[in-house]
Amino acid sequence: MKLHGKIAAITGGTAGMGRGIAEAFLAEGAKVALFARNADKGAKVLEELGAGANAIFIAGDVMNQADIEGFIDQVITHFGTLDILVNNAGGAGDLQPLVNLSDHAFDEAMKWNVYSTFWATRRALPTMLAKKNGRIINISSMEGKHGKPVLTAYSAAKHAVNGLTKSLAREVGAQGVTVNAICPGLVITDIIRNNGPATAKAMGMALEEMIAMFAEEAAIKRPNTVEEIAAVAVLLASEAGAGITGAQISVDGGTAQY
Repeated sequence: MKLHGKIAAITGGTAGMGRGIAEAFLAEGAKVALFARNADKGAKVLEELGAGANAIFIAGDVMNQADIEGFIDQVITHFGTLDILVNNAGGAGDLQPLVNLSDHAFDEAMKWNVYSTFWATRRALPTMLAKKNGRIINISSMEGKHGKPVLTAYSAAKHAVNGLTKSLAREVGAQGVTVNAICPGLVITDIIRNNGPATAKAMGMALEEMIAMFAEEAAIKRPNTVEEIAAVAVLLASEAGAGITGAQISVDGGTAQY
């Protein structure tokens, strides 16, 4: 029970890595608040988790400042405090060569990945700083360390998330708050199953070819799993991770070896 009694807020918490992290946190004794857009799906996930009063769902859009700030406020009001923030929500959005990329698409990538992280973190920090203890975990990407064609906006956004992580870690480290980023490689989730074909097409290949390409780039020659991402999140959220801050931890099977 590495997280016994801890309160965690997780954006994008009803599917993929967000849900996997929620399940891992619950198993380690935490109480969790999940945030996502679909209220019906949120209610279904709560039922499936079977965590009773240890889990709540709040509906909203991370690209809406009022929604994401309201989520943090509601978590603190409901549970009385906040110990762990996982900024998981994000995505690639419109995939175009840079010459075809619209201002709107670039702005959307920044809102989805960077502004959502900024807004949630800024709202959560006063509570963590007041008690001189907190964990902020940003789900970045291996594309925050390098890049691929047509992923320009997404890569720029994830590089920004990594920069925010490094700078904020130095701001608040002496006050008991750690700030880290997890940089996953390809993880086969519903988002990949549903949106992956369009991503692959933009990269000039079929979904199976894209998955094979990512697997070939990795030292382990396979995609990562949700459970592998969640295990690192548990470490960073626990007392065992107290000495880790400002890190961008690759969980990408050895694709970006730094």
